Amino acid sequence: MTTTAETAVPTAHLSPILKQATPVVVDHAQGSWIRGTDGNDYLDFTTGIGVTSTGHCHPRVVAAAQAQCAKVIHAQYTTVMHQPLLELTEKLGRVLPPGLDSVFYANSGSEAVEASIRLARMATGRPNIIVFQGGFHGRTVAAASLTTAGTKFSAGFSPLMSGVHMAPFPYAFRYGWDTDTAVDFALRELDYLLTSRVAPNDTAAFLIEPVLGDGGYLPTPPRFLAGLRERATRHGIVFIVDEVQAGFGRTGKFWGHQHADGVVPDIIITAKGLASGFPISAIAAPTELMSKAWPGSQGGTYGGNAVAAAAAVETIAVIEDEGLVENARVRGEQMLAGLREIAPRFPRIGDVRGIGLMAGIEFVTTDASGATVPDSAAAIAVQQATTGQGLLTLTCGPGGNVVRLIPALVVTEDEIRLGLHRFAAALDVALGGA
Repeated sequence: MTTTAETAVPTAHLSPILKQATPVVVDHAQGSWIRGTDGNDYLDFTTGIGVTSTGHCHPRVVAAAQAQCAKVIHAQYTTVMHQPLLELTEKLGRVLPPGLDSVFYANSGSEAVEASIRLARMATGRPNIIVFQGGFHGRTVAAASLTTAGTKFSAGFSPLMSGVHMAPFPYAFRYGWDTDTAVDFALRELDYLLTSRVAPNDTAAFLIEPVLGDGGYLPTPPRFLAGLRERATRHGIVFIVDEVQAGFGRTGKFWGHQHADGVVPDIIITAKGLASGFPISAIAAPTELMSKAWPGSQGGTYGGNAVAAAAAVETIAVIEDEGLVENARVRGEQMLAGLREIAPRFPRIGDVRGIGLMAGIEFVTTDASGATVPDSAAAIAVQQATTGQGLLTLTCGPGGNVVRLIPALVVTEDEIRLGLHRFAAALDVALGGA
C-alpha cells in the first residue's frame, strides 16, 4: 500500500523574493500591446524595462530569429565564428560614436559593465572607479558595487568590490536648484573628491548613465557630461557611458550621451534594446584601448549568441528603416507635454521629467517639519492603479517614489494619447485629485 507522501507529485515554485510589478500573465503580445491570460489587452509602457525597443514580436525581428534558429542556434564565438555576429559588428560600426571601432559581446548589462571596468583597470593600471549618486549598473557583485540607485541592490552580501567611490549627481529637483546650479555643485564636488580622497592618477574610470534609470529617470545634463569628458581627458581617466537603458534610440538620438554635443566616451556599454528582447550586450572602445585588455579577460559561453545577434541585426535595420529614433523624439515630446499638462491637478506630483521615450513622474509629500520628502506610497498606488486602467507602468528611484513610462520606439501618436488618458484616470483613482 502506498502512502500519500510516496505518491505526491514533486513541485517547484519561483523564488518568493521575485515580486511582479503587475498581476498580468501574458498570453501573447504585439507592438505596444500585451494580451493577458485574463483576456484583457494592456498598453505596455514598461517594454520589459526598456528591452522590446521595436515593440513586442516585431515581424521582421521574429522572422530573422526564426531563420537563424534553422541554421545554427549556438556557435560559441571563441570556438567558431558565425555570420550574424560579424554582420552585427559591421552594422554597429555605422551607429557607434566615432573611433569606437572594437566590440566585445556578452549576455547582460551587468556582464558588459564588468567587462568595461575590467578593461579600464587593465588599460590604466589604476584601481579606482568613480560612479555617480543614483546610478544603476547591475546586480552581480561588481556591478552592484557600482550601483547607488538604492540599498536593495547592494545590501546583505558584503564585502562589496573595493575601489569604488561615489560623487554627487546634479539632481536639481532634489536639491531645489536650477540645473546650472546643480551642475556647478556636482562638478565642484567631483573636483574636491579628486583632491581629497581619490587621486586622479589612481582613478581608472568615470562611469555614468546618460539618463539615470533605476535612480529616477533623470537625464544627465549635457554640461555635466562635457565636464566629465574634459576631466577624464585631462587626467587620463577612461570615460565610460552606460547606455544599457538609454541607448538604441530611446532618448530621441541613437545614443543618450549624444544630447551633449561633441562628447564622445572612451567605452560605451549597450544591452536591453539592442536585440528587441533577445539577451545580448556589448561594449565598444577604440581598438587601441580594447587591445590593452589582458589575454583571457574577455569571453563567455553564451556571449554573442547567434540567434540574439541575428535579432540585433534586424533590430538596427528596423530602427533605421522605420525612422524610430525620430519617432522616439516626437512621441517623447508628446508624452512629456501631456504629463506636464496633467501634473498641476495633483499636488503630490513634484516633478515631471524625461527625454525621448523615458519619462519619470516623481511623487512627494511633506513631513512634520514641512520639508519635501519622497512619497513612495503615492507612486506605488498610482502604478498599481494604472494596471486597472489597462496601462502597464513601473516605479523607480532610491525612494521608490517615481513612476516611469517606457513605451516602445514604435509607439504611435494615438497610443501615447491613450496612455496619457489612462495614466490620468489612474491618478484620479489613486490620489483622488489630492
